Amino acid sequence: MANIVLGIGSSHTPMLTLTAEQWQHRANADYANQELNLSDGRLLTYEEVLAEVGPRYAEVVTPEHLDRKSAACDRALERLADDFAAAEPDVVLIVGDDQRELFTDANQPAISLFHGESIITSDMYGHAESADWVRDMGRGYLMDDTHVVPGAPQFALQLISGLMDENFDIATSARVANPKAAGFGHAYGFIVKRLFRGREIPVVPLLLNTYYPPNVPSAARCHDLGRALARVIARSPSPLRVAIVASGGLSHFMVDEQLDRRVLDAFESGDHATLRGIPRAALNSGSSEILNWVVLAGAVESLALDWKDYHALYRTPAGTGVGAAFAVWR
Repeated sequence: MANIVLGIGSSHTPMLTLTAEQWQHRANADYANQELNLSDGRLLTYEEVLAEVGPRYAEVVTPEHLDRKSAACDRALERLADDFAAAEPDVVLIVGDDQRELFTDANQPAISLFHGESIITSDMYGHAESADWVRDMGRGYLMDDTHVVPGAPQFALQLISGLMDENFDIATSARVANPKAAGFGHAYGFIVKRLFRGREIPVVPLLLNTYYPPNVPSAARCHDLGRALARVIARSPSPLRVAIVASGGLSHFMVDEQLDRRVLDAFESGDHATLRGIPRAALNSGSSEILNWVVLAGAVESLALDWKDYHALYRTPAGTGVGAAFAVWR
């Protein structure tokens, strides 16, 4: 039977592909964002947020402070890559969310599994006319060109069949028809680029619609999906060492340290009721990627949280940015 040997959660913010000096470009996007998401469900402009909370984070967005945060995140990612290498997985199930890189509003499945031979990334950040920092981000995301990552079609089909038997109606895809038009995005490319260290390991992408209503699964449904994945993997006749990686999160584009720490504490204590009960209002926009971690938590329920790290990456005085989290289950 297949065996889950490792669980990893990792943020994939563009800030992790850029220098601290380049984080200013992401801050500029926050200033222009008309729908910054608060955890009570409100969507506000930057000016409205600033009027409500004031410039309370001005002292932690200095170049020196951002440099320290960037270095700490690099160390955390190296720790994840070390643990990943030590686990020697045969196949990696990446739980991520597509942000109009592969799917569009013409077809937006709630839960999809890819069972093709080749996973091909989008090249949307590799155009010659793009700014230097955008191309740097593209390289960090494997989205500077149409990169090919090996799939695991036989194992993916076992997962699909097993999840259907577990009463999950799974959408499926087996090929990227035209990667110049649509391909796999940053949730998948970042993990391969940053954690695989050049090794060719077969990947099964699970695409969860966290961003786009009306068919975003609830936290409870995502947790049930993770538990079902664990049962299906245990029933697989393939003698595989399986790593499961949750890509994305935690809170953004408004950082909510209280929410992030509540979620991380629930991972550590095994408080699955808290994870299942995260309200939808707290899971809008970028914060919705917490759902990828909830799937992972359900899947690795039998494993212990071995290590975690967290850094609130503020990038504007009003507190926009990303709650960057990193964790390992063994």
